[in-house]
Amino acid sequence: MPAYDVLIIGAGLAGQRAALAAAQKGASVAIMSKVHPVRSHSVAAAGGINAAVNPADDWRSHAYDTVKGSDFLGDQDAIEIMCREAPLEVMHLEHIGVTFHRNEKGEIDLRAFGGASMKRTAYVADITGQALLHVLYEQMMKFHEVIDRYEEWFVTSLVIDDNGHCVGVVSRDIRDGKLQTFSAKSVILASGGAGQCFKPTTNALICTGDGIAQAYKAGAPLMDMEMIQYHPTTLAENGFLITEGARGEGAHLLNSKGERFMEKYAPNKMELASRDVVSRAEQTEILEGRGVGPEGSGIWLDITVVPKRRTLEALREIVNIGKDFAGVDITREPIMIQPGMHYIMGGVKTDVNGATPIPGLYAAGEVACVSVHGGNRLGANSLLDTLIFGRRSGEHAAERAVGMPMPTASLDAQRRDEEQTAEILSRPKTGRRVSEIKEELGTTMNRYVAVFREEAGLQTAHEIVRRLKEEAKTAYVDDKGTVFNQDVLGAIELDYMLTCAEAIVVAAIERKESRGAQFRTDYPERNDAEWLKHIDVSRNGAETPHLSYSPVTITQWQPEERKY
Repeated sequence: MPAYDVLIIGAGLAGQRAALAAAQKGASVAIMSKVHPVRSHSVAAAGGINAAVNPADDWRSHAYDTVKGSDFLGDQDAIEIMCREAPLEVMHLEHIGVTFHRNEKGEIDLRAFGGASMKRTAYVADITGQALLHVLYEQMMKFHEVIDRYEEWFVTSLVIDDNGHCVGVVSRDIRDGKLQTFSAKSVILASGGAGQCFKPTTNALICTGDGIAQAYKAGAPLMDMEMIQYHPTTLAENGFLITEGARGEGAHLLNSKGERFMEKYAPNKMELASRDVVSRAEQTEILEGRGVGPEGSGIWLDITVVPKRRTLEALREIVNIGKDFAGVDITREPIMIQPGMHYIMGGVKTDVNGATPIPGLYAAGEVACVSVHGGNRLGANSLLDTLIFGRRSGEHAAERAVGMPMPTASLDAQRRDEEQTAEILSRPKTGRRVSEIKEELGTTMNRYVAVFREEAGLQTAHEIVRRLKEEAKTAYVDDKGTVFNQDVLGAIELDYMLTCAEAIVVAAIERKESRGAQFRTDYPERNDAEWLKHIDVSRNGAETPHLSYSPVTITQWQPEERKY
């Protein structure tokens, strides 16, 4: 049985940063991913990474902007750590080979992003995530003697021992379908978000909430699950992301009357207000009949106001996206966008070192909730989150392993997973297809759990999710083989997505106020007296999620009215 000091699930930015940090601490490390590491969803991050690297800036300003952006639901101790450590992390990235854009003085150039009080977003054109991911992968290759890579392995379960400690995982080798149990002193979940619960979404097909659901089923609490970020600019045709960098470069949002309507909603920040504010403004314009395109369901993003040379230099990927997927030359005409599901602020509840309440289990990146994003994440804070808390979790897990005996993971979980796989393969073609259930789940969540929410719609969503959970138990697969059987993986992923979706819906029903991404039309005001607290979601042996509360950590910024 393979055994490691630190076993990391997911090989995006959080996972790779954790692997490097653990290896540098002298731990034996394995990193496991269901896709090749440079195909991780981190590669899709476009706009940049925030850090107060400008001598005129200060990490405290970055922290305050983040607290305000979170609608005061973010834990300020974690936010302080993230923002204080950000400049050194960006400098570290630059030193190991990330080719950040430079200004005329040869310094790292910074662009404006939403909710920020000054320019503090370092970037590589609009492929920042890709640039970071490839450089970290190169660095990881240098540690090939101490970091074992399991590429295209699909984790099916966490292994919890009789003491309630996480001591390993069960994983399926996608190439031949065989299950294998791995022992580990510590397991770090870095497997990303749950965007595929929604349709459309900017998230990759691999973002199916695996780690969130696995931790929940193992007994770890989830936190802030109701907080789902809708990005203001996704391509109306298919939900593809149009980076916030476009607005950072000066692009305008226009309604059907040609008005820059953000003046009504955020007169000081305009298009660069926080994402939840801009998304609600767009959706309001659409609902009030000032949308554009078919059925008035979109908004114009006008990038023609940005000098063409600058667009081709700093926004070259969305130039290609516009041409390839919308037939639009964004240097000559506006492109139609609309708010689209983008990011989950919630996730597995952790402390500032990535540790969960289950000894030996850590989480970092979008799978985790530290909570540095609270009710709304600022653009370009996600890459920072993955790197800071990926590193911290890797270091802490490695330090925990020192002097600790290697546990032996029981094979019971593997036997259960083998039985589950056999059961999926044996299902008759009398149920629904996995793809049909996934389609209904996505459209349901996008209809009832989106920019605007209300009690009746959320209750309807919960009823549908509960029905889909039952239907998923008999969903059949066509592929009965073992080699690269994506049908079986899809059935397992569907269970993960439904688990995450139910946690999102029940938390959204519970929070009877409007804060950040949670806007309840039946409770349109923020209510600090009753709801300045986190909602924790746990299984506790029950079929339906159990809800409890935990306090928001406030260090130096008291809640105030949020205006942009």
